[in-house]
Amino acid sequence: MISSIDEFENVFFIGVAGTGMSAIAQYLSGIGKNTGGSDRYFILGEFNDTRDKLEKEGVHCFLQDGSGINAQTDLVVVSTAIEDSVPEVQKAKSLSIPIIKRSELLAIIAKSKKTIAVGGTSGKSTTSAMLFDILKEAEADPSIISGAGLVSIIKEGKIGNAHVGKGEWLIIEADESDGSIVQYTPEIGLLLNIDKDHQEIEELISIFTTFKKNTKDIFIVNQCNKLAAGLSSNNAVDFSTDPNILTGFVAKDFQQKGLNISFKIKDQHFELNTVGRHNMENAVAAVAVASQLGVDLITCAKALNKYEGIYRRHQLLGKKNGVYVIDDYAHNPVKCAASIEACQYIASKVIAWFQPHGYGPTRFLKNDFINEFVKVLRDQDEIWMSEIFYAGGTATKDISASDLIKEIAASGKKAFFIEDRNDFLKAVRPHLTDNCVLLLMGARDPGLEFFSKKLWEQL
Repeated sequence: MISSIDEFENVFFIGVAGTGMSAIAQYLSGIGKNTGGSDRYFILGEFNDTRDKLEKEGVHCFLQDGSGINAQTDLVVVSTAIEDSVPEVQKAKSLSIPIIKRSELLAIIAKSKKTIAVGGTSGKSTTSAMLFDILKEAEADPSIISGAGLVSIIKEGKIGNAHVGKGEWLIIEADESDGSIVQYTPEIGLLLNIDKDHQEIEELISIFTTFKKNTKDIFIVNQCNKLAAGLSSNNAVDFSTDPNILTGFVAKDFQQKGLNISFKIKDQHFELNTVGRHNMENAVAAVAVASQLGVDLITCAKALNKYEGIYRRHQLLGKKNGVYVIDDYAHNPVKCAASIEACQYIASKVIAWFQPHGYGPTRFLKNDFINEFVKVLRDQDEIWMSEIFYAGGTATKDISASDLIKEIAASGKKAFFIEDRNDFLKAVRPHLTDNCVLLLMGARDPGLEFFSKKLWEQL
């Protein structure tokens, strides 16, 4: 089995258009590997923006018909969504080509660089992007493999989720949802938070404890009071009961004015063009890591002042007739509540629309969703949901988004179910005011970005 980045030259990705897969494919192409991939969304004769951008980065793209795999292929990479029955997997097996998961390859890549692994159930992409910007400002020229596109890189005409720098540091996201976080052995491990998402808290504690044990040098914890006892050690940077204390860094004087936040760390003033306390916490975490690498607070503040955000993370699509339209990737209960709360600083009314994904996850998190929405919604705010996104495969469809809406409404909150999201704009129009936020939330569904853009255009 391949265990080093030097053991292969020709690598092929099945499902290369996925965010996690495309990031690694671009990175490997950037360091000189012969990289190719296929995806079921690549259709003969149809333009595909992701395919176009991948090919411009040197990733050779194919239809998902097996034509991209041959005897010269050293390695085939699959995501967790790719099943053994896929013809390309069968072809790779027939040619005795090693097949590994995306997370396994990322672990191999991480061993080839000095790596900072960012973990936690929320904020990984944002914190990674903030840290990337800080290290760039400090002229460290870092590399990044991200779970979301950085706006600053997207502006270069790229997907935005990968960059190959000349410096020694690589920033990666360490995913806990499939347990792959335990495969990484980074120089610096950063744990942002722990909230019930794909697993129960007890399972997450076990996973993150292993992540800590595997970290070579410095392990930094932010907000994670549940891990205070289990993770304290000589090389762990511990924290107190204040969720904003991290390696001696305390975020004070938080303010949000419209679409901007400000706060102080050790009397250094920070201003960011983003929203929410959760983004202050992400910024503090990024600053704490940067400080371990010798970056001063002035440089950190300068970099974060220029931070442009990441794709579909509280992304402002625009404002029409007093209505702000914001697109967000929030998809677990705590993330959705934080997203709504951040919008409450922007306008007097928030109308949130949410599309849950997966029948199993929705069933698992049903009560948490209900409780978080009921807690965060003000009397004037509204929550709308469309039916659960189904990505295929076997699933027990014994729950509906309408079940959540009924219970939220029973608590006295304004809650509405609109089964088909294409009917949402027509239904919500009478509810819009001249000072409100229309917040669109959801994940996993590749059609969400087009839905948001279409809604904005038709508003």
